[in-house]
Amino acid sequence: MTRLRIDNATARHLWLDGHGLARAPTGPVDVAEIVRRLGFVQLDSIQIVSRAHHHILWSRNQNYREPMLDQAMSRDRALFEHFTHDASVLPMEFLPIWQRQFRRKREYLDGASWFKSLPSATERATIRDRIAAEGPLSTNDFDSRPRDKSHMWARPPHKLALDYMWYAGELATCHRVNFTKYYDLAERIFPKDLRSRDIPESEQIDRLCQIALDRLGFASVTELQRFWDAATRGEVQNWVGTASGLRMVEIQSRRGDWFPAYAPPDIEDRIAGLAAPGSRVRVLNPFDPAIRDRARLDRLFGFDYRVEMFVPAAKRIWGYYVFPLLEGTRFIGRIEIKADRKRGVLNVLNFWPEPGVRWMSARLDRLNGELTRFARLAGVSELTWAPDASQAAQDSMASGSPRSGGLAAGQ
Repeated sequence: MTRLRIDNATARHLWLDGHGLARAPTGPVDVAEIVRRLGFVQLDSIQIVSRAHHHILWSRNQNYREPMLDQAMSRDRALFEHFTHDASVLPMEFLPIWQRQFRRKREYLDGASWFKSLPSATERATIRDRIAAEGPLSTNDFDSRPRDKSHMWARPPHKLALDYMWYAGELATCHRVNFTKYYDLAERIFPKDLRSRDIPESEQIDRLCQIALDRLGFASVTELQRFWDAATRGEVQNWVGTASGLRMVEIQSRRGDWFPAYAPPDIEDRIAGLAAPGSRVRVLNPFDPAIRDRARLDRLFGFDYRVEMFVPAAKRIWGYYVFPLLEGTRFIGRIEIKADRKRGVLNVLNFWPEPGVRWMSARLDRLNGELTRFARLAGVSELTWAPDASQAAQDSMASGSPRSGGLAAGQ
């Protein structure tokens, strides 16, 4: 069969449509369904405007509000928390195919140098017994000091024990309070029928790879492996060599060259079903799954982006927490914003248009509209632009049409 060639514009559209970013973010909110469509949503503690997981969900449906995720987890038990490439929430129905990840994480920690101070099985059993008797507990309910203080990530013994049992699937996240995790026995959180379902290892890998390819739309072996980080490259390579129905396709990069990839059997139907992308300007989170794979992002969109909150200030190119700006199927800029919840203000600190993008008045109006909506998620009502950011926006319109009215609300 001749390889299907997918031009760059279509490839970008496919990718964003599969990630819920090519349609209007409105309608009734179903948190579990959003997570199901994405495969997972990464959790992160940093709260610049709204924490990453809340922002990611809001980007798909702007009727979402922050308490809804905890309701889906702790009340409905529609989601569970574990580790993909990072701490994430996943659909509860994925639990049977996640058993290998519990095992893989336990085996990794058994040999990890930073877990060498792990309490013994007897000591861990004591902690587990206490949770069994008292109910969900957080690390704050225990009192022990690090035994090994040789590195900055040293953890107290009780924290190592709780983490180890959580990674291994013996404990599960019951709920969070101000992002503090409360641990409970896995059998009290995970439904019995899902927890006890025994699926062969090969079938778990098959399902994980199928789900990943379905969410990615098209992918190389490396991209498939990176999606969950729940299988080795060799396991994924073996899967693409034996799975039935996969389509070999060629994808055009933003620079015009072509590269091979695998696609689901219905790839042509997916392309035929694409609706015209809108012109909405979206403020994406740095941990959004649509931009997490930086190599894929650069290849498809020509957008060179990196997270710099862990980079020393003097070495940052942009800033501590910079949000990409998406319009339709292209990235048009970056913006640094921060919510002051006490004062009820969303501050625009810096603004950088992408080279070659003409920021005319209508585009800035759409950006301001999106920022105003984003402010509501954080519970603030006023939008202000710092002088340098305002000047950058004005300069970006120098070659565009004149703008009427003020640049931003509250200025």
